[in-house]
Amino acid sequence: MSKIWIALVAVLVFQFALAAPAFADPAAEKYIDDALPLMYHSCKSVVDEAAGDEAYITKVISALVAVSLYNHEIDISKHVKSEAEKTALRDKFIAKLRTECEQDNEALLAGAIDDAVVSALSLKK
Repeated sequence: MSKIWIALVAVLVFQFALAAPAFADPAAEKYIDDALPLMYHSCKSVVDEAAGDEAYITKVISALVAVSLYNHEIDISKHVKSEAEKTALRDKFIAKLRTECEQDNEALLAGAIDDAVVSALSLKK
């Protein structure tokens, strides 16, 4: 199965898995609406498509992080109380995401981001 079909199947599975909560929760619906068009990205494709536009990369990562946080029912304010804690958490997330993407540049970005969120927050998956 080609990589594009794998990505499309993953998006459809994700969409169906979250369909019921999305209709029950306006916040979830917004997160999913923002993220679904971006779910096809791999670590490599987001950089390639951005063509140097860091704002695009930030938009994609932010949308996918929001879905990950929502799926894990994470209230980030319970994990960070100060700017120093926020910076430390951000640095842990970036380091883990970088490692994930270096290990497999063709990995779906949503999965790499979810792993980075779980790792940065020291959650068990």
